Amino acid sequence: MSLASKTHRDRASAPPQATGSRPTAPHSLLGEILDWMLAPILFLWPISIVATNHVASQIADLPYDRHLTASVVAVVRQVETHGVQSTANLPGHVQDMLRADELDTVFFQVAGPQGDFLAGDSDVPTEVIQQPAEMRTMMFRDGTINGEEVRIAYQFLPAGLGRPPVLVQVAETRHKRKQLASRVITGVLLPQFAIIPLAVLLVWLGLTRGLAPLNRLQSRIRRRRPDDLSPIDLRRVPEELRPVIAAFNDMMARLEDNLGAQHRFIAAAAHQLKTPLTGLKTQTELALRETDSQQLRDYLQRIAGGVDRAAHLTNQLLQLARAEASHEKSNATEPVDLEALVREVAAQCVPRALARNIDFGFEAADAAMIIPGVPLLLREMIDNLVDNAIKYTPEGGHVTVRLRNAPAWVLEVEDTGIGIAEEDRLYVFDRFYRALGTDVEGSGLGLAIVREIADLHQAKIEILANPGGRGTLIRLTFKNRANAD
Repeated sequence: MSLASKTHRDRASAPPQATGSRPTAPHSLLGEILDWMLAPILFLWPISIVATNHVASQIADLPYDRHLTASVVAVVRQVETHGVQSTANLPGHVQDMLRADELDTVFFQVAGPQGDFLAGDSDVPTEVIQQPAEMRTMMFRDGTINGEEVRIAYQFLPAGLGRPPVLVQVAETRHKRKQLASRVITGVLLPQFAIIPLAVLLVWLGLTRGLAPLNRLQSRIRRRRPDDLSPIDLRRVPEELRPVIAAFNDMMARLEDNLGAQHRFIAAAAHQLKTPLTGLKTQTELALRETDSQQLRDYLQRIAGGVDRAAHLTNQLLQLARAEASHEKSNATEPVDLEALVREVAAQCVPRALARNIDFGFEAADAAMIIPGVPLLLREMIDNLVDNAIKYTPEGGHVTVRLRNAPAWVLEVEDTGIGIAEEDRLYVFDRFYRALGTDVEGSGLGLAIVREIADLHQAKIEILANPGGRGTLIRLTFKNRANAD
């Protein structure tokens, strides 16, 4: 019997492809690198402007705070304390000196120990101010006078006899400070407006130059002939691209092997189809020249048999092509009741077994066997197994289809046919391979189809000798999902 056996070979299945997903828009590697480089700059630039403004304000405060300090010292010199009484006598020239400013308005104030106004401007705020640990320490704060921002310098003077100190304040609007801060900010930021675009341009030029090997590699690939699947020389590829090109070379090698297998399959299929077609043509020509009705009937019967064989071969070629194509869609499965499917196929094969006086039996499993699979392909696989068993079992023989569900899910097809030689078991799953010494007509594709479909469903296929002595036992073992979980 030309039923085959060999240990199941594990084959890496292609990763599932998402169905119904929208194609992603192409993007530029150069643009992506520029985005990642410019995004931090554009994010940090506003922060840099805020920080620069803060630092510029501090820089502008330094010289003008010294001037305010001198003004406070000049007012302090005019404050006198006699016993429990404090006075402030500021001559006109001192007040003129304090207010001698073309841009800013200067305010001063002297407040007594009880918070009473001694001299100066009452507009200067007199809210509670934190008193330093040591007297005569110069302090600064920001405030507003008449809705205008001011910088205030102040100092506490001891009033004696345990009384609260005297407060001296000098306030100045911030016009000069803002002008100086603006000049500092302009001096810092103005060059950046020229440097950053120039830096972006230089980065773009550098990246363009750095990505030039990609363009050269693209040109090399485009210049190749359509049938040139040779690997790309990694010595001429930048180090960063070598893993990608190595994977590309591996894919091209697998593609070349696949195309070679397809070419061989097409050539073998053409040869297999040519033989029955040539026989049909010959029988038809003989029938056309025949005048004897009985001989003509014999020719027509031979033609009908040849058509049946050609149709069977064509159907098996289509089954094999469908099984191979399904590897790319291995995720398109659904729950399949294996017992119901096997029972249905076995029932359809009963007439073929009875026509050859073969004892055909079916042994069901103890429980339901639900597997993920493609029902059409599973049906074709089971039909090929049973058809081969019936075809290669002589009249009066036995064929049994058996299901077992412990510990794994097993499908067995056992026959009492002619069996298979040990040396042929390594090759019987190859396409168009037929063992010698058999006169049973066949195409050598049945078990190739079985193996393709079994691999697709991650089933282990084995061929064993019939335990009864004569014939063959084909065993398919499916993963028991229930036990696996």
